[in-house]
Amino acid sequence: MAEASDQALLAALLARAPMGFAFIDTDLRIRRASESLGDLIGVPPAAQVGLSPAQAWPVSLAGPAERQVRRLLAGTRIPAARDASDDGGDGESRPAGPDGLDEPDQTVAAGPGGRRLVLSWYPAHAADGTVTGITMVVADATASPEAAETLRRATERYRSLVQAGNQVVWVTDPTGRVAEDAPEWRWITGQSAAEYLAEGWLGAVHPDDRVRIEQDWLDCVGTGTVFDGSYRVRTKTGSYRHYDVRAVPIERDGVIVEWMGASTDVTGQREADEMRGRLTEQLSAAALRTSRLQQATSLLAKELSVRGVAAVIAEIGQSAVRADRTVVAMVDADRLRLRVIAADDDGPAERGGAIPLAAASVLTAAIAARRPLIIDGSADLRQQIGADQAGPALVADDERAWVGLPLMSSGAPLGALQFSFARPRTITDEDKVFFEALAGQCALALERAVLYEREHATAETLQRSLLPDNLPVVPGIELTALYKPMTIEVGGDWYDAFRLPDGKLAIAAGDVMGKGLIAAAGMGRVRNALRALALTDPRPEAVLAGLDRLFQATEQQEQVTTVCYLVVDPATGQGVAGNAGHLPPLLIGPDGPPRLDEAEAGTPLGWASPRRQYPFSLRPGNIAVLYSDGLVENRKRGLDVGLDELVTVAGQAPPEIVADTGRLIGYLVDRMLAGYEQDDDVTVLALRMPAAGRPDDSAGSGRAPVRHG
Repeated sequence: MAEASDQALLAALLARAPMGFAFIDTDLRIRRASESLGDLIGVPPAAQVGLSPAQAWPVSLAGPAERQVRRLLAGTRIPAARDASDDGGDGESRPAGPDGLDEPDQTVAAGPGGRRLVLSWYPAHAADGTVTGITMVVADATASPEAAETLRRATERYRSLVQAGNQVVWVTDPTGRVAEDAPEWRWITGQSAAEYLAEGWLGAVHPDDRVRIEQDWLDCVGTGTVFDGSYRVRTKTGSYRHYDVRAVPIERDGVIVEWMGASTDVTGQREADEMRGRLTEQLSAAALRTSRLQQATSLLAKELSVRGVAAVIAEIGQSAVRADRTVVAMVDADRLRLRVIAADDDGPAERGGAIPLAAASVLTAAIAARRPLIIDGSADLRQQIGADQAGPALVADDERAWVGLPLMSSGAPLGALQFSFARPRTITDEDKVFFEALAGQCALALERAVLYEREHATAETLQRSLLPDNLPVVPGIELTALYKPMTIEVGGDWYDAFRLPDGKLAIAAGDVMGKGLIAAAGMGRVRNALRALALTDPRPEAVLAGLDRLFQATEQQEQVTTVCYLVVDPATGQGVAGNAGHLPPLLIGPDGPPRLDEAEAGTPLGWASPRRQYPFSLRPGNIAVLYSDGLVENRKRGLDVGLDELVTVAGQAPPEIVADTGRLIGYLVDRMLAGYEQDDDVTVLALRMPAAGRPDDSAGSGRAPVRHG
C-alpha cells in the first residue's frame, strides 16, 4: 500500500512540478524524466527514458550533464553555480563535504532557444551507502525581456527618488570603511576622492559632533544593528548644514557583506523646528506675561485703600516680576517730594520716608523721564540718573539691575515704582511692554484708592453729621452708641436720643433701606420729623402715626423705613415703646439670660396699619440694646439665625463686659462680625439703668459716649 502511494506521489511530482527532473543510473542511462523537463529541452519524457543524455538531450545540455554525473559517481563535485562553459572541459571539482555527496551541486548550462538552465545534482544512495544514481533538477533562470525592463525602470525610479529626496547614498565594507566613491557626497562637502576614500563621510562632520557620531557608528558596525544619527556637515562653502543619516547592514547567507547609508539634508526642517520652537517660546512667554498682568489687575481691583494697593504692588513685584525688592512711592500734595508707602523690610527704603523730586534716584528719574527706566548695571545707573549727583537713593549694595516705572494720572505723576534685582537682568522689548501695562494698572489702582479714601472721608463726615455728636447726659441713665460704616456711600442707619420737656428720655433707632443721598435725605427727614412730633406728643403711637402721615404725603420720595421708639422715665425706668417694623431690642439683666423684646413689631412707616404702643420697663441693672440689621444679617447669615446668635453671644459676655456698656457694644459687634465680611453699616445704641446703690458713671460727666468704628 505504501509503495503504491509513493509511486503516485512520484508520478504527480514528475507531471506537475514547475522544475524539470531526471534520474540517471550508474550506467549513465535516463531512468525517469518529468514532463517539465521535456518542455524545457523540447524532448518528450518517453523519448528520453532508456537513453543516455548524449543520445536524448541537446548537446549543450547533454555534455555538461554527463560530465557532472561521471564526477559525482567518481566521488567529486564542482563549485556551486559555476557555468559549465567556464571549466574548459577540465571539470575542476571540489572535494565532497564531510558527510559525503549529500549536498546538491549546481552548474549552469545552455538550453534550446538561448535559455539559461541551472542544474542541481543530488546523489541517491542504497541502504549500504553506495550511490545508485543521480537526480538532476533543472530550473529555467532565463530573465524575460519584460523582467529586465521592469528591473531597469525600478533602478531609474530609485535613482530619481534618491535625487529628489535630497539624499546622498554611500556604501562601506563590513567593517565600516568606505568601499566605493560617492561623487554626490563629495560635491556637497568639497572632499577630494582621496579624502573621501581615506575618511569617508565622517571627514565632513562638524568637530563638535564627530566623536559622538563616530562612536555610535562603530557601535552599530560592531553589533550589526541599524545606525541612526543626526549631525552637522561642512559644505564646500565652509558653512554647516544639518543631516540625518540611516545606515543598514546588507547580509548574504547570514553574513554582513556591506553597509548602505543614506544621508538626508534636514537643514530646512531643523530651521523650521527651531523657528517654531522660538515662536512657541515667545507665545508661551507672552501668555505668561498676560496671565500675570491679569492676575495683578484682579488683585489690584480688590483693594480700595492706598496702603492696600501698595501692599499688592509689592506682592506683584515678588511673584510676577521676580524682583528681589520693590518700592512704591507717591507724590506728596506739595508736589515737591515722593513719600515711600511700601518697601521691602530688608531694603534701603523706609515706609514713610521722603525723597525730594530733585534728588537722584531711580524713582525720581522715572518720573522725570515719563517712561519706564531700564538700568542694567551700576555704570548705567550713574549715567541715567545723573553722574554729577553724590549718590542714588534707595539702592542697596547687592543690587545689580533696576526698573523704574512712573505712575501717571491724567498726564501728571501720581507716584513711581522701583523693582530691584540682585543679579543681572536682561529686559526684552516684550518685558518693557509688560512693565508699561503693569505701571498703568498700578496707577489706576492707586488713583482709584486715593479717590475712594477721599470720598469715604467725605461720606463718613456727611453720615456723622446726620447722627448726634453726643448723647444727652441724663442722671440715672447710661447711654452709649457705636456707628461702624461699611462703604463710601452714605447709609440710612441712624439713632437718636434727646430729653423731652417733661424730663423723660426719648430714644430712637431706625433704618432707611438703600444707600446714597436718597437714603440720607430720607434718614434726615424721619429723624427731624420724629423730634418735632415727639416734642408735641411724645407717645409712641402718636409719633409713629405722625410719621405715617409724613410718608403718605411724600411717598414718591420715601424708601422702606423702620423705626423703634422708646420713652423712658430716668427716675423709675418705666416707659412705653412702639415699633414700626424694626428689629426687637435686646434685653440684658441680672435676673435671667438675655432675650429679645417679645412685643410684636408693626409694619414699616407709611403702611396702612393702626399704631400701638406697649409698656416698656428698664429695671435697675438692666440694659436695652437697639441695633440695625447690619449687626445680625449678611450674605451668608439669615436674619432669624443672626438674631439667635445675638442672644447667644450676649449670654456669653463676661460680667465685667456687661457692666460697661461701651465694652459690651464692642464685644457684641466684634463677635457678631467675626468670620463674616461686613456688607452693611452697623449702628448700636445701649441704654442701661444702673443697679440700686451703684453710682451712675455718666452722671456729671457732661456727655454720654458715642463711638465710631
